[in-house]
Amino acid sequence: MFFESDIEIIIDTLSLIKPNDKPAWGTMSSQRMIEHLTDTVNLSYKKHNFELSLPIDKVERAQKFILSNYELPKNFKASFASADAIVRNISIDEAILEFKKSWIDMIEYFKKKPQSKTLHPHFGFLDSDLWLRLHSKHFTHHFSQFNLI
Repeated sequence: MFFESDIEIIIDTLSLIKPNDKPAWGTMSSQRMIEHLTDTVNLSYKKHNFELSLPIDKVERAQKFILSNYELPKNFKASFASADAIVRNISIDEAILEFKKSWIDMIEYFKKKPQSKTLHPHFGFLDSDLWLRLHSKHFTHHFSQFNLI
């Protein structure tokens, strides 16, 4: 039901995006969407200054959502992710390369630290399995947004 977390399949899908592709919903440009996916991958293994944005007693329910078959809602506004951020790469191809490097670095991080749990501002502390599941849902959400799947 959700997109595979296989780097080659992800890159092949991202490579279908064109600079002028318009989303079915939302306001992100195609390149900004790729950079947003990179930002979220970075969130899973790099130090950041975000705090938990929901009450601690809601974390268990939020994490159950990750494991459910429910899709991420359209037009969801995450307080820690701006759709209007200025793109930082010179092209979509550069954004895809940045994404790929980040993905590989994340996989290596969790190979070296398999017990590690890192904070997602809306879902609490996640281990590598929960992060991969969340990324899969997130990719499905944005690939659908740009009619890639």
